[in-house]
Amino acid sequence: MLPAHLLVSELELAPHPEGGFYREVYRATEGVAQGALPGRFPAARSFSTAIYFMVPHGTFSSLHTIASDECWHHYDGGALRVVTIDAAGERRDLLLGKDYARGERPFHVVPHGRVFGSYPEGDAPYALVGCTVSPGFEFADFVMDDRAALLARFPQHADIIGKLTR
Repeated sequence: MLPAHLLVSELELAPHPEGGFYREVYRATEGVAQGALPGRFPAARSFSTAIYFMVPHGTFSSLHTIASDECWHHYDGGALRVVTIDAAGERRDLLLGKDYARGERPFHVVPHGRVFGSYPEGDAPYALVGCTVSPGFEFADFVMDDRAALLARFPQHADIIGKLTR
């Protein structure tokens, strides 16, 4: 397993605003007109986008929401805990990885509108995953609420909100 800094270099990853490192590796050349999309999309979107996403040990991906469904795929490194909170305040965690006996799974979908974030489990130097978004991701669809706003909405999840916000 490469050290995290070498993986960043090899895959040409850049810092992501939510934490970790990423690089877009696919953007569909065709798209969906705004009129054919739900009202939460302010403009046309590509059919789909995909990124590499690497979260180093000891760091995290901040809680945020996006307007599209996001499919997560585990590629390398340790397991990644993906934490989601739905509009009703129900929390659901999934371990994204390949140790099936531990309950890890290599694929997971985060439905649009869920608050979600992630962090590596265990001692591996990183978790390398892929994220496929459909309709395609645009930063205009990305909302990273601050800690106070999330605590006001979900006070029962103060522990994880404190852990996954900056």
